[in-house]
Amino acid sequence: MDTTEITSWIDANLPETMLFIGGLLALLIVISYVKNDESWTYRFMMFLGVIFGVIMLYEAVTMYGTWRMATSLFVTIAGFALVIRPFREVHFAVIFALMVMVLVYIGLGGLNGYMLFDSFDLTFLSEGWPRIIAAFLCGAVVYMIFNFAEAIVKLFGKVLNWWPLLMVLGIVCIVESAFMFLGYGSILDYIDSSSLGV
Repeated sequence: MDTTEITSWIDANLPETMLFIGGLLALLIVISYVKNDESWTYRFMMFLGVIFGVIMLYEAVTMYGTWRMATSLFVTIAGFALVIRPFREVHFAVIFALMVMVLVYIGLGGLNGYMLFDSFDLTFLSEGWPRIIAAFLCGAVVYMIFNFAEAIVKLFGKVLNWWPLLMVLGIVCIVESAFMFLGYGSILDYIDSSSLGV
């Protein structure tokens, strides 16, 4: 098989290939975590998981409507679980809030002599305590919004990255890819047909 044949084969079997690799990475992450969660192997597996998880999420978004709904769902959940794992304890809300505070503080400096609707002078916001307070308030609002969003994302991230559940997710992805390679469609299709006695 030359490079062109491999590329065309992957293109023709993209969702099942992604599910297989994503499921395999999830299992390798679980194995390396259980063996030693401080090892470089575990960290390397997480790094690979983040890279491949981003690819999975990208493909799930760009191929939405082309793939089966069950396949898109499995790819999205697995991609999210792989991407979020290293970042479960990082407080992005604080980082974004600080960045907004700095940007607002810098931006307010340009209001010196600025008239709102040609009648309200905003110069007072460009200096001293009003400038600091306005930047702080903007940062606080951004922090509250992002903190709420971060809490929701981390809740799902912690649930999906609980290692027994991540192991199950990895197995489900591999089984789903095997069903697709063998022409059975999806696990859900097989369950539906089995329950109907077909």
